[in-house]
Amino acid sequence: MTYTAPTDISAWFAGRIPSEWTTAGAAEVIVDREEITVILSIDAPVLDDVDEAGTAQAIVGRIAGFRDDTRDRRITAAAEAEHRFERKVAWGVRVGDTTIMFTHLAVPVMTRLRQPERVVLDTLVAAGVARSRADALAWCVRLVGSNTDEWLSSLRSAITDVERIRSAGPTA
Repeated sequence: MTYTAPTDISAWFAGRIPSEWTTAGAAEVIVDREEITVILSIDAPVLDDVDEAGTAQAIVGRIAGFRDDTRDRRITAAAEAEHRFERKVAWGVRVGDTTIMFTHLAVPVMTRLRQPERVVLDTLVAAGVARSRADALAWCVRLVGSNTDEWLSSLRSAITDVERIRSAGPTA
C-alpha cells in the first residue's frame, strides 16, 4: 500500500466531486488506513408553514433523492478513488444538523484488555448501554472522541505538520 497524505486525498475529492453536489459548502473528507469518508453538504429544502416534524421529513426526503440521483456518479468516483488510494470509500450527506451515512465500514480492531477494563465493558453490557463488549468499546471510543474534540484536533494538526515536513525532506 502506498501512502497518500489525507490532505492530498481531500484535494483529489475537491477536484473530482461535481460542484452541484456541494451547494452548501465543501465536502468533508475523513481519512484513516482503511476508509475514506466523504460527507457532502447540500441545501435544506425551502418550506412554508411546516412544523419541525415536517421539516425533518423534508430533509430526509431531500437526502434520499440526492442519494438516488447521484448513485451512479458516486460509484464511479469511489471506484477511481479506491483504485488510486487503496482504501474503500464511504458516502454521506449533511443538511444542516442532520447527517445520514449511505455506506461505511465496520472494521474489526484487536485489543487486549486487563480485567478492570473488561469490567467496564461488562458493566455497560449489563446496564443495556451496549449489546456486546465490542459495542461497549465502540461506545467508549465515541464518548472519548466527543469529549476531547479540541485535543484530538490539535493532535491531528500536529500529525499533518509532521507529514508535510517529512514529505519536504530528502527521499531515501
